[in-house]
Amino acid sequence: PYPPPSITAGFAANTAGGLITVIVAGTDISFPSVQLLSGDITLTAGNTLFTVNQSGLYRISYHVNTTAAVALGTRLVINGGNVTQSTIPPAITLSQFYSEIETNLTSGSTIRLQMYAPALIGAATLLGGSLGASMMIIRLG
Repeated sequence: PYPPPSITAGFAANTAGGLITVIVAGTDISFPSVQLLSGDITLTAGNTLFTVNQSGLYRISYHVNTTAAVALGTRLVINGGNVTQSTIPPAITLSQFYSEIETNLTSGSTIRLQMYAPALIGAATLLGGSLGASMMIIRLG
């Protein structure tokens, strides 16, 4: 219903909610509900993998909201590597997770948002009918 951004920017959200099984290696969060993406950002692989097709300095932020506090962590995975400065570790139980970073990306870089379990396996239910999860990607220059 909305036109895509005219600059390199993207916003995607999961408003459907639902139970996700979270593993130690990480479980990608899907963004099927809302996708406002400029032409040089794509979202593929089950609505979990963002690809930026223009090099530059980017601001990336995410939110995850669960129905109950969970002892799980969240993190960005860029080009297959965990981004330490984006990580919220499972040190305490939380129901809201938020992080924002700035980083240089090259054309073709991939970005995923994951929840991960400290040991064994976990589960979380994303809020439904509201903001269960979101990702914002903006090229600054």
